[in-house]
Amino acid sequence: MNLMLIPLVVLAGMGLSLEAGLIGPLGTEVGHLWATLSIFGVGAVLTGLLVLFFSPRNAPSFTEQPGWQLLGGVLGPVYVVVLTLATPVIGIGMTMIAILSGQVAKSVLIDHFGWFGTPHKKVGGERLLALLFIIAALVLIAWG
Repeated sequence: MNLMLIPLVVLAGMGLSLEAGLIGPLGTEVGHLWATLSIFGVGAVLTGLLVLFFSPRNAPSFTEQPGWQLLGGVLGPVYVVVLTLATPVIGIGMTMIAILSGQVAKSVLIDHFGWFGTPHKKVGGERLLALLFIIAALVLIAWG
């Protein structure tokens, strides 16, 4: 495993908390769907520039890929709308730990069964214990 990726992923996770802190108030001011559109609009422009300047020229087209792989494009806006709605009401900490709980629970299932072409990684006691700790954190933050 490339351990250098772990700090990068942790920083990306911190970016999601920052995004929640920014988009919650924006959604309250301009509307939740407009806030979501603004986030994806800026992201689309930035991603377009990155693809234009850094994408390999011999990469296969995304239209050549199975259609189910594009479903992530539907899930992203749903996530951001929920983030926009929940953050001002329950706070960033509660929103993030709830999201993390769902992510880890589903990720453990995806790894265990090897869904979506991912390598099989059996669910052992350590992974279940980690999931239980995250759920315990969710409960503790909800009580706090």
